[in-house]
Amino acid sequence: MDKPLLLAFYGDDFTGSTDALEFLSRAGAKTALFIEPPTADQLGRYQGLDAIGVAGLTRSMPPETMETTLKIAFAELRKLGTRHVHYKVCSTFDSSPAIGSIGRAIDVGHALFQRQFVPLLVAAPSLGRYCAFGNLFARLGTGSYGTVYRLDRHPSMSKHPVTPAEESDIRLHLARQTDKATGLIDLTQLTTSQQFIADSTTKLIENGAQVILFDAMEDTQLRSIGELIDSYGNPDTPFFSVGSSGVDMALGSHWAQTGALTPVTSWPDPGSANPLLVLSGSCSPVTAGQIAWARANGFAEVILDAQTIHDSIIPDAAVAGYVQQAIAHVGQGANVIVHTAGGAVRQHRTLSSEKLGTALGQIAREIVRQTRVKRVVVAGGDTSSYAARAMGIEAVEIITALVPGAPLCRATAPGSPLDGLEVNFKGGQVGAPDYFGILRAGRVS
Repeated sequence: MDKPLLLAFYGDDFTGSTDALEFLSRAGAKTALFIEPPTADQLGRYQGLDAIGVAGLTRSMPPETMETTLKIAFAELRKLGTRHVHYKVCSTFDSSPAIGSIGRAIDVGHALFQRQFVPLLVAAPSLGRYCAFGNLFARLGTGSYGTVYRLDRHPSMSKHPVTPAEESDIRLHLARQTDKATGLIDLTQLTTSQQFIADSTTKLIENGAQVILFDAMEDTQLRSIGELIDSYGNPDTPFFSVGSSGVDMALGSHWAQTGALTPVTSWPDPGSANPLLVLSGSCSPVTAGQIAWARANGFAEVILDAQTIHDSIIPDAAVAGYVQQAIAHVGQGANVIVHTAGGAVRQHRTLSSEKLGTALGQIAREIVRQTRVKRVVVAGGDTSSYAARAMGIEAVEIITALVPGAPLCRATAPGSPLDGLEVNFKGGQVGAPDYFGILRAGRVS
């Protein structure tokens, strides 16, 4: 590397990781997102980096597998000499004691990095995620779209097929996953001086808090949180934090204020992409609405039988017919959406995210190989990590920010048909009804 890194993050899925990639890039940090912790040789091919990320799979893992994976990954990131290591989680805190345990990630990071406490920041106001007195609220969709709900009453998250939100108080939710005591810096404390916030944090540590949760309702509050977190940053002993892309927004805002980074104020226009290929394993009602919009606006659709793919012993045989259907549509000049009929997936909680995501990635890879598709969109947080791996992606770097939380990127994929292509990965809750139209046009209408 030609300069020290400010931050390295490990994302618990792919769409969440591109979210962090975007907000670090917005802050002015040149960032590359890798599929696996990069080797020195790989890093040498990406010049001028301020930050790196790793798009992991831990959101869909049981705690024991998470622990094994994260011990290796965190150790590799610690070697990079970065001021901060961030475990990036979804802003809706998707997790449970059995799957994607954020508590287990905190335990691993706390033990490895040996710092006084672990800051926890879940709120991301620009994405419609808010934390008030320890309780998490989320907009249905992201940004300015949709109604805000307390998480345990959220129409989508309360019915998530793998990790349904049953408790909005993050401290109570986390207590089921770790025995570490969690303190809170609440909204009333954030309105005071920076010294008061720092003193309140010290007092919580002295009273036994090993995790400290920060409220936030506005982006302006993130800067104070970022200043506090960065005061603990040290390249010799990186400071470990956990949270949504709110962590990256907070640190980025602070670094911009100090002059360490220069925020990006405009993005290039990537232009339209016809035909556009969309693949969705999401069961979110937000994505369902976007699929309905695409269908009503001329997209051809190929509907996968998710149960058949799940039960298939030979995945390639299960997807071959769908590939040919999609190729036929592309040959006629149509934009195509390949999806798993999310409602049906929601009814079968035992369906494998790995099998579905891998199948979507195989379909994308083969369609791109045989057609002139140059831009690919993947929807669905749980399946996206597996889809990216099946596509053969090594890393992605941002091209432009079209919709908050889901940047358009350029893929580096040695030996794959997707090498150099434009790719977009979005979580199930992200975007307005015309999201796929925006990605087709390459601009916000």
